[in-house]
Amino acid sequence: MSAPRRPTDPSGLERYYVLTGGRSGPGGSAASLDVATLIVSSSAAVPGMQHEHEEIIRRCRDPLSVAELGAHLGLPFNILAVLLADLLDAGRVEARNPIPASGAGRGPDLALLEEVLSGLQRL
Repeated sequence: MSAPRRPTDPSGLERYYVLTGGRSGPGGSAASLDVATLIVSSSAAVPGMQHEHEEIIRRCRDPLSVAELGAHLGLPFNILAVLLADLLDAGRVEARNPIPASGAGRGPDLALLEEVLSGLQRL
C-alpha cells in the first residue's frame, strides 16, 4: 500500500515561498531592478548552490535582461528579483541599468538616428 500523497499547491506559491526563503521582494541594491536591467555573471557557480542561482549564473554568461531571464526560468519578476538580490549581494552577478533616453519624453536623438540611416544607406 502506498503512502497518501500530500496535496500540491497548483498556484506555485508554496514553491516560490521555498525558493525565496519567505521573502516577497528584493531589498538593498536589488530594489532598483527593472525588467530592462541587464544581468551578467561575474563568477562561476559553486557546488551546493541553489539550483535557480546556478541556472541564473549559467544563462547570464552573456548579458541578459531581467525580463528575458524570467521568461527562460518561468519565474515571476518579484521572485526572480529576490534570487537576483542574493546573487548581487554575493558578488556573483552584476546588474547593468539600461541607458536612459536623452531628455525624458522627447524620444531618441534625431541626429543619431540620421547618422545611423546615412550609414545604412552607404552599405
